[in-house]
Amino acid sequence: MLPVPKQFRRCRLLGAGLLVIFLLDGSSTSCLYAQDYPPDQAHGKAVYERYCQPCHGPTGQGDGPDAGSLKVPPANFQRFQSFLKSDEELLRTIEHGVVFSPMHSWRGQLTDGEMQDVVAYIRLLSQQER
Repeated sequence: MLPVPKQFRRCRLLGAGLLVIFLLDGSSTSCLYAQDYPPDQAHGKAVYERYCQPCHGPTGQGDGPDAGSLKVPPANFQRFQSFLKSDEELLRTIEHGVVFSPMHSWRGQLTDGEMQDVVAYIRLLSQQER
């Protein structure tokens, strides 16, 4: 193996140090669950009406106009089972979808903030009948 010149050894060491700092610094990576502002239910309602309402319905009961054509029924957010789900579970479902169901991933179509706003609005829907 050829000897590595001294200036390249310093660059490699600097690069390795920067990589360690980057990996240890949680603020340098974006995270779906680290929103800098509180979720906005009004904005969540607008996003829900545009993207979610066709399947989940206006009140979140899974009775939207497209629901009848689906082989797997959409979630009813007013059922107790949906009420018990954590915000992280709801976010994960919105972000990644549900395998073998019409609920597809919204990652890349909605921003992290929009997904969190929709969860806030879904929480509002799930509490309306209680």
